Amino acid sequence: MHKMGIAELVGGAQALAASGQAALAAELYRDWVALNPDDPLLHAVHFNRGVLLAGLNDLHGAVEAFTAAIRRRPDFLPPYINLGAAYERLGAAAQAYNHWAHVSTSLAALTGDTVAYKATALKQMAQVQEGARRLSEAEDTLRLVAELTPWQRDVVQHWISLRQRQCQWPLLMPLAGHDRAALLRRIAPLSMACYADDPMLQLAVAHAHCREDHGWPGSFRTTEDFTHRIAEVRGRRLRIGYLSSDLREHAIGSLMAEMFGLHDRSALEVFAYYCGVPQEDATKARIRESVEHWRVITDLDDAAAEAMIFADGIDILVDVNGHTRSARTRLLARRPAPIIVNWLGYPGSMGSPYHHYIIGDPHIVPPGSERFCSEKVVRLACYQPNDRQRPTGAERAPTRAEQGLPEDAAVFCSFNGTQKITPFVFARWMEILRQVPGSVLWLLKSCEEVEARLRARAAAAGVAPERIVFAPITGNRDHLARYALADLFLDTLPYGAHTTASDALWMGVPVLTVPGRGFAARVCASLVHAAGLPEFVCSGVEEYVARAIAFGRDRAALAPFRERLVAGRGTALLFDTPRLVRDLEALFRGMWDDFAANRLPRPDMTNLETYLELGAAMDHDAIEAAFDPGQEDRWRDAMARRHAFAPLPPDARFHPAAEG
Repeated sequence: MHKMGIAELVGGAQALAASGQAALAAELYRDWVALNPDDPLLHAVHFNRGVLLAGLNDLHGAVEAFTAAIRRRPDFLPPYINLGAAYERLGAAAQAYNHWAHVSTSLAALTGDTVAYKATALKQMAQVQEGARRLSEAEDTLRLVAELTPWQRDVVQHWISLRQRQCQWPLLMPLAGHDRAALLRRIAPLSMACYADDPMLQLAVAHAHCREDHGWPGSFRTTEDFTHRIAEVRGRRLRIGYLSSDLREHAIGSLMAEMFGLHDRSALEVFAYYCGVPQEDATKARIRESVEHWRVITDLDDAAAEAMIFADGIDILVDVNGHTRSARTRLLARRPAPIIVNWLGYPGSMGSPYHHYIIGDPHIVPPGSERFCSEKVVRLACYQPNDRQRPTGAERAPTRAEQGLPEDAAVFCSFNGTQKITPFVFARWMEILRQVPGSVLWLLKSCEEVEARLRARAAAAGVAPERIVFAPITGNRDHLARYALADLFLDTLPYGAHTTASDALWMGVPVLTVPGRGFAARVCASLVHAAGLPEFVCSGVEEYVARAIAFGRDRAALAPFRERLVAGRGTALLFDTPRLVRDLEALFRGMWDDFAANRLPRPDMTNLETYLELGAAMDHDAIEAAFDPGQEDRWRDAMARRHAFAPLPPDARFHPAAEG
């Protein structure tokens, strides 16, 4: 080997890595180090090699390389950050945290580079704090990051999400120069769905997330790239791909576990593209065995994953993540299949130019609500699949005494995440408890500081704090078994119970809900209808509170409804998974017919940036949008002022007379 200079070395390694030969690039760095043990830039070479090894999942090799870089130059900070990331992936959270903390505390003079290092280290520290349920510490850490780097949208989004999980009200407090409107323009779609039932603003936020957080790819396929498939499909089965990080022990995985095996294999060829964590569990194994093709793309970059999906000849790719953790939205933006469908993972429109259809049902997206979706709306009878093989109880039935519940008083439960609890919802719950003597509210355990905060708010509302009981986190079988101890499940708004509602209904516990205006606010009503309990879908919050109080005072009145639920496990629409699969396949055939006939819908992005600007200026902390009769008028007035046109009719999408 000739005497290779550092510039030639880095250039050669980068070329190898770009051509898919990262392992050879790492070996090139290793060999160069052996021949140049005293080079003054040896620390950078070790660092570059560590980055390559981490990308190849050789985490122990990466640790060795980053450690060598630190030994050569202890004041060189990037390897500390990457070393922490490697330790985190190895499960050594404490060691990871210590390396990030070193970066955070080692920066005396702040320059452009050191600000970036400090912000990166603090972001990683916040993740560890959050994982350890030190939520307030994580929130404070992210506030520091936001003050250092106020332009980072992901920091603002994570900070808002943490405040929601802690029930920190009002939610949108000024942050690093951002007022409420600025925060709303940067909020994550899931947080928006939990914050306010304003479906037009939710759509605009989803679009901003696609545009700002994911961006548009440098290359993507168009419809013309797939026209050859039209003739091909006539001679083979339709190829359906499901893309998800949650085909495992997860709410989504538990819902879908049975359905894959029910597909008609004479008409459909089923692929699953898994992009989640590598750990094995029984649900993942069950799903893997029930599909014809299981592809793991977690470690593939978007180009490689796109190539795989295209080579598999997928005709319809179902995005079962949407705007949720570990989604592969940038991959979808490259359009690896001719038809892309939004279903189940994210309860709302994607606001993207590359999702063609959204699957709902008549209750979730009633006629007239299509304007809140950028995709074309298609409907199942009930949008949610369910696993009829889920367990119905533990080996030994739990008792109320074991769970800290009263024996002879009403137990209201709501096993949704704390991020779904709003001040409006909590106020209704406190009114119910005040009117039902001895009753308790049974919630899922969070962390001590959140539990203390909710109990303090209960006391301020005139309810003894011990009347809020927290159920510890446990395995799915034991969790389902304890549902039977509750009398009535109380839904949340604007993001209602989805999987938790179907769990309650499966276990014979009635769910009381009031539907809102948006997708996430209407799913629970759909499930309750499909379970055969339309009486438990309330017309408004007054009825919701009154009926909860009445049932709390007369628990025996719930008995026939509980019996109806248990008896309906085999017949209710909610649990008729074979029908759902048949109907889903019919939707797929209709989508392909649209494509073959050149009728593929074009996602509607009209005016979404304007909607974001206008909606962010509205005060959603003061008024609960779901029940505000003036909400639609406010939108029309805002659009009229923006464009100086006459008010639109009530059922119109706002764009026809707008920017077009």
